Amino acid sequence: MAEQAEYQYDVFVSYSHANQTWVWDELLLKLEQAGLKVCIDDRDFEIGVPILTNVERAVDNSCHTLLVLTPAWVESEWTELESLLAGTVDPAGRRRKLIPLMLSPCRLPPRIAMLTCADFTQPDDHVDQFSRLVEQLRRTSTTVESSPEQLSLFIGGPPITNPRHFFGRERELKRLFNLWKHLPLQNAAIIGPRRSGKTSLLLYLKSITTMSPEQLRPGQRSDWLLQPERYRWIFVDFQDPRVGSREGLLRYLLISLNLPVSSPCDLDRFMDVVSRSLRTATVILLDEIGVALQRYPELDNVFWEGLRALTTNQVEGNLAFVLASHESPDQLARCGNLGSPFFNIFGYTATLGPLCEMEARELIASSPTPFSPDDTEWILAQSGRWPLLLQILCRERLITIEEGETDNNWREDGLRQIASYRELLESL
Repeated sequence: MAEQAEYQYDVFVSYSHANQTWVWDELLLKLEQAGLKVCIDDRDFEIGVPILTNVERAVDNSCHTLLVLTPAWVESEWTELESLLAGTVDPAGRRRKLIPLMLSPCRLPPRIAMLTCADFTQPDDHVDQFSRLVEQLRRTSTTVESSPEQLSLFIGGPPITNPRHFFGRERELKRLFNLWKHLPLQNAAIIGPRRSGKTSLLLYLKSITTMSPEQLRPGQRSDWLLQPERYRWIFVDFQDPRVGSREGLLRYLLISLNLPVSSPCDLDRFMDVVSRSLRTATVILLDEIGVALQRYPELDNVFWEGLRALTTNQVEGNLAFVLASHESPDQLARCGNLGSPFFNIFGYTATLGPLCEMEARELIASSPTPFSPDDTEWILAQSGRWPLLLQILCRERLITIEEGETDNNWREDGLRQIASYRELLESL
């Protein structure tokens, strides 16, 4: 028997584009929130490569192939090809795992009809079916985890998604986690200039208490909560237009909470379900809420008042909100012409500025090749100790060291790289 190796993805999802809304809004969301690595055509297929080649690569690199079965899928031209690929042995001698998911009744090819299906034909059973499916995929998946040695060392530009790269904010973290150690959970606002690290902080809150020590820096603190497994964290990015409507946002929240989704999914039904069922400590992280108030008219006073009623009166203190913006909650309400008392429930505000000197030096010292004292002082001065600027300048210095360059031209390059973020320094 060939030795079992690890795969790049936990599951490849094969589906008809006639069912794309359900696949992306419910199935994909649920799988990825469970920590599974998913390959899906519209996002992960290589552009300019024949579809057949992409399908073969996806199946070869995935531990499972999940077939979303509907009449439209059965009628597609790839049905037989994908079922044959998933049911055979791959080049490494591993038998591919094929999981049929019956979304709507249809006549199946004989090869698939012999297999036991995950039955999603009854909407009321979706919660239980998702739980069973996720548990099976988790139990049998063998994807490759990125080791710390494989990760980039300094991240300049996108928000920090891996806690290993997150430095500082110790004072803010202590205050925030203290809001959630006991019921009722309390609400908080995180404000600061653009590019000051608000999104990175939200993502850190979401993941730090559940990360394994092997994925963190030596000595990095993760024991912020006594029983972290009791908490559920939901991140909402209002720059994603899929959460720009009432129904889209409410569906996303219900799926994240592992609660049944009604159709239509309106505010009244959402509140009924959540108030009746939510008994787990839950923190909802609202990123770029200013975008929501400016762009999405469906998220009006009535909507925000409904959320306020939930968190203050109906879930026994198990729900809290954290919003991130460059303006305070009361300023947001005024700019959005909103009178909703939702924006009055944020009793703690964390205002993000530069890192303290000790935190900034810790970030610089994380370089695998130590920087000279002169370079360290220059980076501190030019960055103003803002996390993003520190990351960029450290990245530029490390590159030149690894390339064996001995001059100081990297400093000029570094200043060019941070030029578009100079408003951070001007905000001091």
